[in-house]
Amino acid sequence: MKVMIVEDEMLLAMELESEVEAAGHEVIGVAMSSHQARDLLSASRPDFAFVDIHLMDGPTGIDVGRRLAEARVPFVFVSGNIKRLPDDFVGALGAIEKPYTVNGMKNALQYISAVLSGVDDLAPPPSLVLAGDIQPPTVRRHA
Repeated sequence: MKVMIVEDEMLLAMELESEVEAAGHEVIGVAMSSHQARDLLSASRPDFAFVDIHLMDGPTGIDVGRRLAEARVPFVFVSGNIKRLPDDFVGALGAIEKPYTVNGMKNALQYISAVLSGVDDLAPPPSLVLAGDIQPPTVRRHA
């Protein structure tokens, strides 16, 4: 599977790249901004992408997600606050919350790879929140 990583924290991007390659997949590139992501998407079509919400040029990961959805490239968001995602996840399969563990990312990548290969009877790992699984924050009313 050819994977695109959209992450502006270089250490996290390098760690994720290492995990993706260790799982037997190819990283086609790392983008740190929405502009770099757009250029990378134009140059090479990934099979899958990991997308951070807040990039070097601001909270533009949502826009990157929309572009990926339009191009029919499956992706997941990787974010420190997944409750800030739009209700429809802009077409993402789900989200992985930061900080994540190496084992959690490995399990999520195995699940994603299997699902994209056509396996549909797997339960998602706890590290991966599927698009329909996020509950809106509860509103507290004061008496």
